[in-house]
Amino acid sequence: MKAALTALLIVLGPIIASADSTAQAETFLRESVNRVLAVAKSSANSEVLNSKVTPVLLDIIGFDAMTRRAVGPGWRQFTDSQRAAAIPLFSRLIIRSYSSRFTPGEYPEIDFRSASEPEPGRVEIATTTIYKGSRYEVVYRLESKDGGPWSITDIVIEGVSMVANYRTQFDAQFRAGGATAVISSIEKSLAKP
Repeated sequence: MKAALTALLIVLGPIIASADSTAQAETFLRESVNRVLAVAKSSANSEVLNSKVTPVLLDIIGFDAMTRRAVGPGWRQFTDSQRAAAIPLFSRLIIRSYSSRFTPGEYPEIDFRSASEPEPGRVEIATTTIYKGSRYEVVYRLESKDGGPWSITDIVIEGVSMVANYRTQFDAQFRAGGATAVISSIEKSLAKP
């Protein structure tokens, strides 16, 4: 009997751990979305929204991982100082892009659907979002390193990965001029109104 119970625990252990991990990621995402929506509801205009949502997004998005993946294989050739410059620049670019999509007074309806764990420490959560009368299929990719806190590391909207989209741009820039060209491109994008 004891051996059977031990065998059952060995078999069920990873399944239980996976379900617990997925549930934690789902809770993190719901709370994160609610934090962003609370900021959006308390912001009178886009400028206020951008300034108020920045610390929230810096807290919930894994910009280090997102930047590294957006740059792609060229990231290995960035110096430490170039990496230190690229991450906050890319963070500002993503935050500005994200906050510019919101219109004060209009809020999305989000239906959280299935969550899956493609591998330990990574969870994908599918949602359906209705915003301004349009329906979008959005998948949030989350990661937790060594059981630590969760962070969003990619957002896939209608099948298009934010990270993959930037990687296409950055790869061409990197091939043309290395890390300097990538950083310069981000700075130029941020300089545009």
